[in-house]
Parts: sequence; structure tokens; C-alpha cells
Amino acid sequence: MSTEPEPTEDAENAEPGTPGAAEQSGEGATAADGDGGSAAQLSEAEAELAAQRLERERIERRKAEKAGPVESGAKLSGKAADLLAAVRAVESGAKPVATVFSESAPRRPAPEPVRRPQPTPAAAPAAPAPETVDAVRRVLSDGGAPEALAPQVAATLGEGAEDVLREDPWLLLRVGGVRPEQADGFARALLGAECGPDDERRGRALTGWLLEQAALAGHTALEMPALTAALTQRGVPDADAAVQSAVAEGEALVFQDALEPTAPAPETAEEAEERPVRILVGLERYALAEESLADGLARLINSVPKEEGSAEAWEGAAASAPDTAAELVRAVSGHGLVLHTGGEASLTEPAALLQAATALGLRAWAATHTPTGRDRFAALCAGRAGAVQGRDGENEPVPGAPGVATVAGLLSGDEGPGRDVDGALDLGLLVVLDAPQLDVETGALLVESLPDGARLVLAGDPGVLWSAGPGRVFADLLAARVCPRIASRRPDLGPLGELVSGIGIGELGQVEAPGKEVVIVPVRDAGEAVHRTVQLVADSVPRAFGVPPEETVVITPGHGGAAGTRALNAALKERLNPGPGRFGGFDPGDRIAYSPAPGRTTTGKVVTADAAGLHLSCAGASVAVPKERVEQSVRHGWALTAHQAVGNRWPAVVVVLPGDAAQSLSRPWVYTAFGRADRHLSVVHGVDQALPRAVAEIPAKPRTTRLPLLLSTQVPATG
Repeated sequence: MSTEPEPTEDAENAEPGTPGAAEQSGEGATAADGDGGSAAQLSEAEAELAAQRLERERIERRKAEKAGPVESGAKLSGKAADLLAAVRAVESGAKPVATVFSESAPRRPAPEPVRRPQPTPAAAPAAPAPETVDAVRRVLSDGGAPEALAPQVAATLGEGAEDVLREDPWLLLRVGGVRPEQADGFARALLGAECGPDDERRGRALTGWLLEQAALAGHTALEMPALTAALTQRGVPDADAAVQSAVAEGEALVFQDALEPTAPAPETAEEAEERPVRILVGLERYALAEESLADGLARLINSVPKEEGSAEAWEGAAASAPDTAAELVRAVSGHGLVLHTGGEASLTEPAALLQAATALGLRAWAATHTPTGRDRFAALCAGRAGAVQGRDGENEPVPGAPGVATVAGLLSGDEGPGRDVDGALDLGLLVVLDAPQLDVETGALLVESLPDGARLVLAGDPGVLWSAGPGRVFADLLAARVCPRIASRRPDLGPLGELVSGIGIGELGQVEAPGKEVVIVPVRDAGEAVHRTVQLVADSVPRAFGVPPEETVVITPGHGGAAGTRALNAALKERLNPGPGRFGGFDPGDRIAYSPAPGRTTTGKVVTADAAGLHLSCAGASVAVPKERVEQSVRHGWALTAHQAVGNRWPAVVVVLPGDAAQSLSRPWVYTAFGRADRHLSVVHGVDQALPRAVAEIPAKPRTTRLPLLLSTQVPATG
């Protein structure tokens, strides 16, 4: 059986919890799975994962100290009450469900500041013992599954994996890429007549699998009816019992959320019965991260920022700042959390804020989603400070200029100001650019790393695609209205700025482009789309605009298909860097997209390869990818998906829209893809009216999250 899904660009195109949501994650196939070898030093991804493990352990300890699960609703009955009762049995085994839900749910106070230990990288997790892998390989062979899965299964299931898998064959679903029908076939081969669709183990495994698919589609939890409907669609006879079994085994958490959390607490049992609530089920990993994020944000919002500079000094800094930058400086002077929205031109405003804060004595840093975004913003800040910032992968701040790092580098400790004696980031102001790319886990790690009294600014363009990971942190905060929101009034200028701004409000208008800044190239089919794309990158754009092929990127909706990234990259490699692909399909000089961790892509090129693996150059830094990780984490990178491209910009961009991509298009996708171009945009157009229809009618797919409700119980709305 084949275990590699054929992903399209955006997981948001999948319905919540429905089969196939994982396959539609444009980043899923390049996620860095496994332990990544036994290198002497930790890679960036391993250091980040080690920090995340420590943070999750801290979250779990905090959860264990609480008296009970998160409450925000009222009394329930029927299957929902039975489900909540199962949770009580697991978590405490004490208080009856009727008693719990008849109590009112008071507003939770902001948590007391807690100092975190510094998340120092630990030793890389040991690879499974060879004898364990061999034993698992025999079980897989007995069940007709690919023996190549043995290392992943052994790493996922841990000690005694072969016995655990033989006892519960559906645990194979915990390995990325395995689908339910494949796990069913494996179970039938091992269990024979014992295997049936009503097997409790099957229902429990499918519940976890569907919640994982939902997370890949951006949801931090699923509403109970959506989850049970998806289980029924997968042939589970008693979907409610399957969910209860997963909850009882600790494989999922269940929550009841009041639909009107700020309403007065019910005074009678009758009022409690009538209070509307929704039942959500989620994986512990994301549920606890979202709760930790809400607690950390509440700590920032409800705390008084450290006094750095007098009120008069802050006002003086605001008075000297231009336009909405002055509003941003004033907001940051008195608040622990501020949101800033705007396009590319608005980046001068966070830069002005950082310069003002540095002059006032704050240790100010900015963090971006990508290394190229870091270098662009560092150059902007250094220009404002009248200095030139060195690159070479070091990115050390020059005197008078704030520091700039990537979010991943900041969390891993490879970049940034370092940690103070309490383990918090040693800074007074952090400006996070590309904030729409924050998922709940990364957001929780960032917020929990900030010291008491620090100021946090989340800045970004709300029109771009949301994070590849679960959650919609920036959008949820904008909607929650719990802190100042500063909207930039600096427009992106020129034909490209006019085009992208129109898309942002649902209008795909024709723009005047006297310098051919925007060119439409109509095509009839996917084959012609590939041919014209290669022609544009290799010949037309360099000749007309002086932009070499290495500074042009191709963006297309998905990896698969006749004009997906695979087909386009194969054609572009043949034209621009032909070779036999001696190193796992790669040759020196190939452009690549490297994904060190799920949802994060860095572009670069292949330098060489040896017995240790593939050696890359990414944003001026040398990266060694172990050979066992190459297939999972490195792709050719002349052509990218929009999620891979977000956070970057190039002098020229060619957006390819083949006919089979029509169903993948949405306004955020088009906005993101078109907005990656600095000087020139070519659109290889084969979707006819699907493009203007997507811009006008198809917004971002909704994501089910709990952050707004969690914040509403701790922070009053500001209006």
C-alpha cells in the first residue's frame, strides 16, 4: 500500500474533520518527521522541538494542578453529559457531572506570573533499537503493510512497539500518511475474524486520526456533531461511544464552551439548562497550547509594562514619528499587547517603533517568519539607524539598531537576545512580524518566553493565508478586541500594490501597468502552462526586466497535478540546472525548499552531498540534512506553494493557475501569491472566471478555535 498523500496547497479547502483533510495540507509532505539522525550537534528543528517538549511539559504540569477541566457553560444532559462524565472519570473520578454543570462559571482571573526554566536543547532522542525495528518489521510484514514504515512505527509507539501494534493494529494510523482503509486492511490481516467496523480500538483510533486531520486543516478542536458525523462516514456504528472511549483513554479532551461567555451567570437550574453551549473535542497537545497562549496573553494585557523612559519621552518619540507610526508608539507606551495591521509598506511603522523604543532604553527585538524576511527587515531597520547590518547568517545588531531574528531562531536560542536568569527572553519589547503565520503552539512558546512587564506587538497583513499549523491566532485576537489595534494608513504603491489591495477587499480589477509590472499569460491546458512558465522564468523575465532566473519564483496551488510544484520543478530543473539527480534526485546548484519543521519553509540551493547527507545554503547559512531526512524535508524550489512562499518576497513572481486548480483558489490564496512580487508579476492564467470568482466570493475557510472564548473569560473587550 502507498502511504504518501497527494497534497494540494491549502488544508483550509478540506471540511472540518472530514476524510482527506491531511492530504490537502500543502506542507504535510515536507514535514520533518522522525528523529533526524544522530548528528553531533542538534539541528535547528531538533532544538526547536526540544524547546516545545519542555514547554508542553510545563503546560501539562499546570493543567494537573487545576481542580478540573475548563468550564464556560452550564448544565448538560444526554450524550453530551455522558461525554463530560467520562472526562470527569478520567481526570478526577470524583465530582458528579450534574453537580459540576449546575455551578456557575466565574470569570477566571489572569494567572500569576510564572517564571519558566530556560528551554535548553537536550540530547536528540535516541533512534529505536535495531531489534525493535526488526520486530516491528515482522509485524508489518504479517499484516501486509510496507516494511519501510518500521522505523517510524517503532519511534511512534516506543518500547514494545511490536506487541502494542499486534494487539491494536489501528495504532498504525498514528504514523503520518497512513489512511484508515490501509489500517483496516492491516487489522484484517492480523486479527482475522476478530476484526470488525464496531471494534472499540478502531473507533478510538479513528477519533484520534480525524482530530489530527482537523489540526492539519487548522482547527484546534472539532465540534462534537462534526466529529461524530465524520466517524459515521468512516463506518463507525456508534460514533458517540468511539469519542467517549478516546476521552476515557486520555487520547482526546472535551470542552463545553458557552456561546455567550460574558453573559451573567445563571441563577437557577432552569436558566442553566437554557444557556447555549457547544461541545468541542480536541487533542490534548493543541488544547493545552491554546489555553497556555490565552493565559500568557492575559498576563501581558493585564500587567503594567515596565517603565522605560518617562511619559513625556514616549510622547516625544510619538510626536517625531510619522503618521500611524505615532499611534503605534503611543499604544505601545501604555499597553502590554498591541496589534498592528498593514501591507509591505507599513513595515516602516514597526521599524520606527523599534528605533524609538531603543532610543528610550528598551531592549527591542523583532522576529519574522522566514530568514529572508528577517534580512529584509534588518536592512530596513539598519537603514533607519544609519548603519549597515552584516549578514553572513549572523545577523548581529549594529549599534543604535534593534535586533532582528526569526521566530524559530528566537525560540531555539540560535538567534536573539538570549535568556535572563529566570529563563525568559532578555528583552523589553518584541515585535513579531508575519503574525498571521503564528499557530497556537508557536504563539504559546513565544508568549510564555516573555518576561513580566514586557511589551508584545503582533504585526502583519490580515489578508494573507493563515498559519500552516492549527489556530488563527492573529485573526482571533483582532476579533476579540482585547487590546489596541493600529491599522496602518500607508498603502502599497504602484500597479502591484493597487492590484493586491483590490484583491484584499474582494475586487480583481484591471490596473494600469505602463512598465508591464503585471502581465497575464492565457493558457489552454496544463501542458501549455508548464511550457510558458519555463519560458517566462528562463527567457522573458530576464530579457524584459533584468531579473535573473534565480531571483524569480513560481507559485502554484498544489504539489501534485500536471502543473503542480513537482511537474514545474522537473521542467525548470531540466532547463536551468540539468543533471542526473545523483543525490536523492538533487544536483549541486538546484534550488530547493527546505522544511526543517512542519509549517516552516526556507528556500536555498544545493551545495554538495556526501555520506552524511545533503548540504544546503539557505539565507546565507549552511544546513546539513541527514540523508534519511532528505525525502521528507527537501523539495526542489523553483516552484513553491503559496504557503511555502508566505513571509518572502522576490523581484519577480510567476503565478501558475492551471485549469484543475480552480477549486483550490480563495481570496487569501490569490492575495498571498500575487503579493509575493516586488517588481514584476506574471500570471499564467488557465482558470477563466474561477479567478475573479475566488477573489470576490471565497474567503478563508473558517477554523474552529477556542482562543476568543478563553480570552473573554480573563480580559474585558475594549470595544
